Amino acid sequence: MARGPHKADVIVVGAGIAGVSLSARLAGARSVLILEMEAQPGYHTTGRSAATYDPTYGPQVIRDLTMASGPFFREPPDGFSEALLVTPRGFLAVGGPDDGESARKAIALGMAPISYADAVARLPLLRDGARHLLFDDRITDIDVDLLLQGFLRQHRRAGGALLTKTALQSGVRADGVWRLETSVGPCEAPILVNAAGAWADDVARCCGVAKLDLTPKRRSVCIVPPPPGTEVSNWPLLSTLSETFFARPTGGKLMISPLDAVPSEPHDAFADDLLLAEGIDAYSQAVDHEVTRIERSWGGLRTFAPDGDPVVGFDPSADGFFWCVGQGGYGIQTSPALSEAAAALVMGEASRFAGALSPARLRGKAGKVDAAS
Repeated sequence: MARGPHKADVIVVGAGIAGVSLSARLAGARSVLILEMEAQPGYHTTGRSAATYDPTYGPQVIRDLTMASGPFFREPPDGFSEALLVTPRGFLAVGGPDDGESARKAIALGMAPISYADAVARLPLLRDGARHLLFDDRITDIDVDLLLQGFLRQHRRAGGALLTKTALQSGVRADGVWRLETSVGPCEAPILVNAAGAWADDVARCCGVAKLDLTPKRRSVCIVPPPPGTEVSNWPLLSTLSETFFARPTGGKLMISPLDAVPSEPHDAFADDLLLAEGIDAYSQAVDHEVTRIERSWGGLRTFAPDGDPVVGFDPSADGFFWCVGQGGYGIQTSPALSEAAAALVMGEASRFAGALSPARLRGKAGKVDAAS
């Protein structure tokens, strides 16, 4: 006998930080079902993030969302996490003669010029010769797994459901309800949230909704051993003002990335070895550390809307179809405030971020859009 459809008030496609944090905000007020194509939540971008809390990072709306998320990270709700979500790190930026404008912008955003002696006190192997040295003590590490698991607990405690290994195959809107066909059977809900990250345009196409022309961009990351005999756990995050690399301590070792942003098709991303080598070379020019081996490497996809800002809100040309995408690598540090804004919009309430995040800005005139475009 055929099973009936899974029903909810809201179905969320994607169990990365965007989908899970939004679901946690909605569960209890609405019945919520998350569909995740992988075997576990956070498998792709979320689980591969080198997350920091940095209020100077990104365009204006991202900085506003990051600042609004700060209180949550510092004092999460009771029972959300048994350990701290954020720990102090600090950020040291170095720049050459051509980085004057970047240095001025960073200072305007709150970074402070420091002397070479002060910089070496924070990172003893720093090479001399940088024209610009800036430091920001507001930057912290974010424990991504604690954050994701905390939102998942909230979701489940409020009665939310999660189906993993569940791929969306098609969706149609009929009689005020989204009727979905998935790899585990039919699902139904009046509201469908597309939080599928790099796969979000594919989800829209499956449902006959016009894509947003999102662009997934790969970032390569690796772990290398620390300099022999050197304790690096208290080193700040290090990067150049021209963003040729970043390096951050993790587990007594160093995480290094060339900060690449290579447009890619949605896939299980892997690192680009050549770009990793370039990032390690840039790091070695800044720090007296010869990296002789890479212990492991990986890639992640950071997905951007055409204008670079997140897209959160109901599609003006598709009833009940809600976008929560395009976080562009800032999704972890903005998740508390972005999910709060998204939940308000799903429930028909106001949010001060509604205008800046609305998908209508990418649609031109509201009206029917060719779903094949």
